[in-house]
Amino acid sequence: MMAQNSLPLVTIAIPTYNRAEYLAQALESAVKQTYQNIEIIVSDNCSIDNTEAVVGGFKDPRIKYFKQKENIGPDPNWNFCLENAKGIFFLLLQDDDLIDNCFVDICMKAANHSADVGIIRTGTRVIDSNGNILRERKNIAGGLPSEEFITTLLSGKLNMYLCGSIFNTKNLKEICDSYGIWTGTKYRHWEDVYAEIQLATRFPRIDVEEVLASFRKHSSQLTFRVNIREWIEDSKIFLDSICDLVTHNKELIRNKGREYFFEHNCCLVSQIKSPIKRALAYLLVYHNFKCPPQVNAQYIYSLVYFVVSKTPFSLALGNLKVAVKRMLASLKIKVKT
Repeated sequence: MMAQNSLPLVTIAIPTYNRAEYLAQALESAVKQTYQNIEIIVSDNCSIDNTEAVVGGFKDPRIKYFKQKENIGPDPNWNFCLENAKGIFFLLLQDDDLIDNCFVDICMKAANHSADVGIIRTGTRVIDSNGNILRERKNIAGGLPSEEFITTLLSGKLNMYLCGSIFNTKNLKEICDSYGIWTGTKYRHWEDVYAEIQLATRFPRIDVEEVLASFRKHSSQLTFRVNIREWIEDSKIFLDSICDLVTHNKELIRNKGREYFFEHNCCLVSQIKSPIKRALAYLLVYHNFKCPPQVNAQYIYSLVYFVVSKTPFSLALGNLKVAVKRMLASLKIKVKT
């Protein structure tokens, strides 16, 4: 058995801003790793809450705490973590996500502790703000060649969350732009998935089937701050970059990509509160992604549902339905709903 200090150093980087409560949980999941040869970087983007006190409460010499003098934005903060990483491998753990205690150990063993690996991926679960499991998905990409890996992803059968991926640090730096920033699209909405796909297709990929990491879903995430025009433009750029990675089945992958980005952008549009703005946004998504008939039918249903939901019209219909059911119940007439 190899001594822990002779194994590859793994950097767990946690960029954070004003999420002290979640940060405490993320940091705890990092320090409890059974794989000991790690360094933990916490880059505080000038938080005004008790983030510094939370980090100071962990008496672990492997933790390196940096506090930015001013808020430099999320992307530069990510990059700061990467610049200061000394590990052969790099995990970007968002301050609201979690990794299981055995996460790094199982990933390193799956790679046979070799540095000649571009990315190691595991299955992931989605949790809510309180840590309750909403859903989970195993990583079924083991053994898939690059093009099949991409089509499986675009078919919605794979999760691509940062918490479930360990990057080769050197390889990750190679795909950064000339300023050293993670790149991929104009507005950087897809930079994390872009990095994962680039490393998964250009370098050796290791897939661990087990679910070992938790992505936390909550309303304060940046993803839910919708500028749909930006998301659409970035999605189209990203789809072009995916097609550039393959040599065969480009049309198949482009069609799968249209469906994937259509559905993703529709989910984002559903977060828009104004029914009129929501309807216009749906039309914009529909215009930019030409999808097969079955997806179009789903689009029409979703458009009608989301446009009228939570409006006085839909509430009136709901109240009418309840009143009719009560009246029929009083007459002892059963109706199917």
